[in-house]
Amino acid sequence: MMKKLLIAVSALLLIGMMSACTQNGKEANNKIDGGTVKIGYFPNLTHIATIVALENNYFKEEFGENVKIETKTVSNGGLFMEAMTTKAIDVGTVGPGPLLNFYVKNPKFHIISGAVNGGAVLVANEESNIEKLSDLDGKRVAIPVIGSTQDVMLRKALQDVNLNTTTNGGTVELFAAAPADTATLFVQNSVDAAATQEPWGYFLETQANGKLLLDWDQFAWGKESTNTVVAATDEFLENKELVQAYLNAHKKAVAFIQENPEKAQEIVIKHIKDLTGKEINKEETAAAFKRLQVTIDVNEKVIQEMADISKEAGYIPSNNIDGLINLSHLQDLK
Repeated sequence: MMKKLLIAVSALLLIGMMSACTQNGKEANNKIDGGTVKIGYFPNLTHIATIVALENNYFKEEFGENVKIETKTVSNGGLFMEAMTTKAIDVGTVGPGPLLNFYVKNPKFHIISGAVNGGAVLVANEESNIEKLSDLDGKRVAIPVIGSTQDVMLRKALQDVNLNTTTNGGTVELFAAAPADTATLFVQNSVDAAATQEPWGYFLETQANGKLLLDWDQFAWGKESTNTVVAATDEFLENKELVQAYLNAHKKAVAFIQENPEKAQEIVIKHIKDLTGKEINKEETAAAFKRLQVTIDVNEKVIQEMADISKEAGYIPSNNIDGLINLSHLQDLK
């Protein structure tokens, strides 16, 4: 009788433990009590990790059903950082140029992961007879926006041939224009070259008589050129569970893209069409994708050199970016 009783008690304890595990599993899945996470990004190829994480529901899976996800798209890094400043964005992907520019003036924003290296090229207008980088002397070069990552990359490339921009006493004129408008500028011969992100570089080559001057692995820091990073506000970083959930989703997306490049490209094409109504050419996307590297790594030396160049350009008063890069949460995942 005693033996049967012990068996029954053991069974009840086992059921209780299993129930607790189930409850804990649910709590683990919904461990974040609630709230809203505002994610920002650009609707273009260099923000592919964010797009894939959204479309594959990685963010939803990691945050759990108690957290509301809001998204905000912007067209350039300045607008992204303004949105972060006004708390319209908590976390997301942006170029390091605008991020460090804002950080020096207001150190409340941080790089918490890498996203994309490369993804930018220097293309010359065939009508300008530019054969090599030094031929940019006295020419006008289009960039997405003043202070952008491509602006900084161009300045780095010019340094290598002892050239400088007109704003710093040199001979190369910068012309800010949306990447989508650059093809028209080429056709009108309004600019001689363009430092631009993909897929616009490939588009200039194939649709606007552009000639590749520096490919992605030659432009500025080459394959180490940091194009896109994950940025987060101080306030967002206070909630470790939210940060780790975001980074888990981001890491999943990066792995998916690396293992399934064609599927990832299809996801981006569909997402951008749903978002903007514009369909990106599949062949252009595939060609442009070969010019970038999706990664979670961050080259801190490159980020510091970007700060040095931004200071020299007069965009920031100091190149002291101590504290900008915070990879502690990312390292906790490994």
